[in-house]
Amino acid sequence: MTPPAPDGESDISVSYDIFERPLLRPGKPDFDLPYTRIDGRLIEVAETAVMRKPFCTLLHFRRNADRTDPRLLIVAPLSGHFAGLLRDMVAALLPEHDLFVTDWTDARLVPPDQGPFGLSDNIGYVQEFIRRLGPDVHVIGLCQSAIPSLAAAALLAADDATSQPRSLILLGGLIDPRLNPTRVERLLAERPLAWFERNTIFRVSAAHPAAGRAVYPGSLQLLALMAYLARHVVERRELFHKLVKDDGQDAASHPFLMLFTAVMDLAAEFFLENAKIVFQDFALPRGHLRWHGRPVDLSAISRTALMTIEAELDDISGLGQTRAAQDLCGNVPSRLRRHHLEPGIGHFGLFHGNRWRTAIMPRVRDFVRSVS
Repeated sequence: MTPPAPDGESDISVSYDIFERPLLRPGKPDFDLPYTRIDGRLIEVAETAVMRKPFCTLLHFRRNADRTDPRLLIVAPLSGHFAGLLRDMVAALLPEHDLFVTDWTDARLVPPDQGPFGLSDNIGYVQEFIRRLGPDVHVIGLCQSAIPSLAAAALLAADDATSQPRSLILLGGLIDPRLNPTRVERLLAERPLAWFERNTIFRVSAAHPAAGRAVYPGSLQLLALMAYLARHVVERRELFHKLVKDDGQDAASHPFLMLFTAVMDLAAEFFLENAKIVFQDFALPRGHLRWHGRPVDLSAISRTALMTIEAELDDISGLGQTRAAQDLCGNVPSRLRRHHLEPGIGHFGLFHGNRWRTAIMPRVRDFVRSVS
């Protein structure tokens, strides 16, 4: 989740525009991937919408090639950034996978009459997308999206659904934030929920389709991201090095800083439920997570292969938090399990930059093929 902004007094009735006027938010970044290269040949790619829901569009990157590559769903993290932050991930996977991506909608564009959107809705959407794509789909969940991806797989397994995913790959996921909690996780755990309601939630102004909807505004998140970026610069950490040398696949046209600072509004109920359920109650690792009253039983997962990947210097998801899924999913056979710790990189290196393309992506590709 995007960390909360610095302390300050506010009220839900305070104008949303207070944060919109002084801060110029970058627009939503496009994936802009009209081609990919397969076996040395340039192949056309068409980005099409497979499903449209109020808070998300399921995108398909359809390649103009006669191939039967594994079907792969990337569940983008709903943590304040647009799915375009994952451009490097998509570009690297595209040549060898039939690729689908969840493109979450900025909450200020969803009218209130479309209803609320909380963590249970997030999990429900992921289940719908997996069912739509069928039993051979492989699912990637990273950062925030690791929990809804894992929960969706467990619920489908409990139903003995034929659409259980073939594999689940979790990268830098916040599965058990009790383990080696990071600065952001400690803040989310220590503040009472009333503090977040008072200091981070505002109503969208009349200038936007979601007028009246309560949200955690993207512009307020941007303040927090700038503070996070400043710490990295002062301490010469991961983001400092990405600014000095952007190692993205297309840094000239899609610089990391632009992708990093492009933010969306989050539905208030979604942000507050994540703060409580994930970071304060630790509901999933304690076995207390429920979906519309149903228990989320990770022991139900027995047919879905599981791969967990962590970054040694991750300051968003602490070491061991993603690997915890291996212990929680005790009925997955050992032959269907993998874990990888990538040394010398931070959180964003898990899906952006040279190390993602040369060290992590090949492991993901090979794991998917080994269980297909």
